[in-house]
Amino acid sequence: MSDVHEIAPRSGVAFTLDRGQRLTVIDPRGEQVADLLAYNRDDVAEVISSGRTLDYASKIYLTTGDPLYSNRSRIMLRIVEDMVGRHDFLLTPCSADTFRIIYGDTAPHRGCFGNLAAALAPYGIGPDEIPTAFNVFMNVPIDAATGALTVEPPLSKAGDSTVFEADMDLIIGLTACSALQSNNHAFKPIHYRID
Repeated sequence: MSDVHEIAPRSGVAFTLDRGQRLTVIDPRGEQVADLLAYNRDDVAEVISSGRTLDYASKIYLTTGDPLYSNRSRIMLRIVEDMVGRHDFLLTPCSADTFRIIYGDTAPHRGCFGNLAAALAPYGIGPDEIPTAFNVFMNVPIDAATGALTVEPPLSKAGDSTVFEADMDLIIGLTACSALQSNNHAFKPIHYRID
């Protein structure tokens, strides 16, 4: 069992994950979202794709057994264990613009987008290469009749986790989300472990 790492509230990290390794994302206190990105380590133009993944899955709620595809239709990660069963793959990482446009903040936080951009910069990945993230534990119900979506408190409880297995050598970006609405109005850490 490897060490558990902590991502401080409203921050993010980047690291490598080898093919066959497992990444466990843990919500230590409950009701906290983690934005997850994946890039092919050998060619960072190949990146996790919400559109490809949801198209091939024919559903918007992904859980145990579901693969996460790249923009080149190759499997990057597989969800191999999931204690929560509700995550979002529709909404983009929160950003300073999110906080300005949605919340009306005049001095906005850089959000998950800014945290991911800073963490991924040493790998040569720029802000324009940041796609829609797989938002671990994020709870976004959809109204079947109207298509309206709402952001509700995560269903994750303290200690809940989701485990991903790498299908290729990856660069991972991972955050402890910065948006009040996503995290039931409290900022908390995220833990992760690589096995």
